[in-house]
Amino acid sequence: MLDFSPIDFRADLNDEQFAAVTAPPGPALVLAGAGSGKTRTLTYRVAYLMLEKRVSPHNILLLTFTNKAAKEMVSRVMELTGSAYPPQWGGTFHSLGGRLLRQFGKRVGLEPNFNIMDQGDAESLLASVVKEIEPGFTKNKDNPKPGVIHNLISFSINTDTALDALVRERFPFQESLPGSIEKFARRYRERKLKEQVADYDDLLYFWRKMLQEDEDARRYMQEKFQYILVDEYQDTNILQSAIIDQIGSHHNVMAVGDDAQCIYTWRGANFENIRSFPERHPDTRIYTILRNYRSSPEILNLANAVLANQAQGSGYAKELVPHRPSNGLPCVIPLLDGVQQAQFVASRIQELYHSGVSLSSIAILYRAHYQAIDMQMEFSKTGIPFIITSGMRFFDQAHIRDFVAQLRVVNNPADSSAFERILALLPRVGPATVSKILKAAQKAHEAMVKRAASATLDIFATEPANAPRPSFFQALLEESVVSKVPADGQEDFQQLAETLIELDGLMKSSESAPSAAELVRCAIMGWYGDFIRTAYKNGDERRDDLEGLATFAERFETLNEFLAQVVLLNSETSDRQVDPDEDAVRMTTVHQAKGLEFPVVFVLGCAEDFFPLRRAVEAGDVEEERRLFYVAVTRAMEELYLCFPMVNSGRGQAMRLEPSRFLQDLPRSTYEKLQYRTPRRW
Repeated sequence: MLDFSPIDFRADLNDEQFAAVTAPPGPALVLAGAGSGKTRTLTYRVAYLMLEKRVSPHNILLLTFTNKAAKEMVSRVMELTGSAYPPQWGGTFHSLGGRLLRQFGKRVGLEPNFNIMDQGDAESLLASVVKEIEPGFTKNKDNPKPGVIHNLISFSINTDTALDALVRERFPFQESLPGSIEKFARRYRERKLKEQVADYDDLLYFWRKMLQEDEDARRYMQEKFQYILVDEYQDTNILQSAIIDQIGSHHNVMAVGDDAQCIYTWRGANFENIRSFPERHPDTRIYTILRNYRSSPEILNLANAVLANQAQGSGYAKELVPHRPSNGLPCVIPLLDGVQQAQFVASRIQELYHSGVSLSSIAILYRAHYQAIDMQMEFSKTGIPFIITSGMRFFDQAHIRDFVAQLRVVNNPADSSAFERILALLPRVGPATVSKILKAAQKAHEAMVKRAASATLDIFATEPANAPRPSFFQALLEESVVSKVPADGQEDFQQLAETLIELDGLMKSSESAPSAAELVRCAIMGWYGDFIRTAYKNGDERRDDLEGLATFAERFETLNEFLAQVVLLNSETSDRQVDPDEDAVRMTTVHQAKGLEFPVVFVLGCAEDFFPLRRAVEAGDVEEERRLFYVAVTRAMEELYLCFPMVNSGRGQAMRLEPSRFLQDLPRSTYEKLQYRTPRRW
């Protein structure tokens, strides 16, 4: 370690940062607002402890949430201190928990050479446990698949919630399910210990258990880690908070975070951790770092207004202070519908680009993936390059392709690739089995047609002479076909066949030809709508995407037109691979945008039911939606556009939308209202 400090802390930091960095020993809560230099404060604090207070880097515990953040912080500390000895205990909760369990895990049943399973391995082990205990469990289409069960167990552990209560809440009409899943979870734990493997959640669960049950390990950690620093403290769950409290019983803990950016309670983050920190650590000093180096004063005025409307007592009072020069008011733009919203955004982006703004400095944010369908279409038409940074492009997503495959089959039963795609969703069905099923179905259908033809010639036939040609899909329910499906997939297969029969009947209705949207909504109510609920841990989000697809389908009269457009869009957005470094517009959900910043930001769908999301409002999560909106607007540096579609439009029924309550709550002085008229296309 150097014998002198190469850093002028007073000159490098503003007053608020300096106060936090040089805080005396004892508990400290640092409320670092958006764009206020949180990472800078943390790294300077570590450097200050090492250089000014002569604390050994081995005695500093620096906890973060991502490996990337940990590497960046440790690297920055090394640069600041000129030291070849960075904090040896800087990393994510899970990585450091794993290290400590290798050292002290015997008391909780883990040998030093235990293996850590990835998500796929963990779900495979759980699947074998389910099959061992209840061989017929997965054959019941109403029962959750192993991946969903694993997610339930994980959420139970990370939120310290009783598993049976969680299952009852998620699957309220299946009385026997809580008992079954409790048995699976218990055997899953036993198998992991027997095989000396741990999943991701075990690294936290056993770390806390070790602290509770092993006095030697607890004392070692309390004495070793003289200073504990926690990044993004608002995102900690109950396990992480308990670990910090036990190791930091000396109360020499600095928690850095922003309660206004707590947006991950749906995956276990506990909002109360940051609010109750002073109660759990008496004599806590609270430091606020509110000078914002990211956004213009006008954007910050709007952001502060969003926060000012929080429910009383739902967070710490704070108001971001601007550092950058003025740059004009944020804009609220009422637009007819999603199509016009996309046209406005594309038009404005073209104007910005021609004025010298790079495309990569522009971000489009949305609450849910399906809200970006129109935007992706418009970009494809106009040729504006874009990158989806929060996942796959909408029509590339597996559940969208799977769902559309059903519609393709109904439209054309000879489409074997579409048939293969949906049949492959069934357990243990591969290409060979698909071929057997389709051959059997074809044979059964030919037999049905012959019987129908014979009936028209037989005056003693029970069927009328004008009996319609049997549907190919009815043949799927023949015993000769069903028998080709593995036993644990037969119930799903039969429900799929019934859905296809219903869709086929709807298409052939003599009364009136159904619209594409009617067929899409009928399909959602059928087999696949149930399948995603039990097959995916984020089934609700995927169901929202399907509902968005139904709204998109309202624009087309026939299923043929709809499918043709989906194929064209998928081709346009998939064939061209965009280099991440290419100059292209960034599109992302607000959740994935946290921690990022862009000179220009467009927020789509600022309307009730879209932002806040209806599902979140019904679940009582309005304040988290408000915090999410706050995160969205504070991503913008220079220009902010809040787009409000007034109609959720379609060829059939058009539903008027109300402006988002977050817009309605804003003082009129915080934004400029723009009017946009779609230019004519001759």
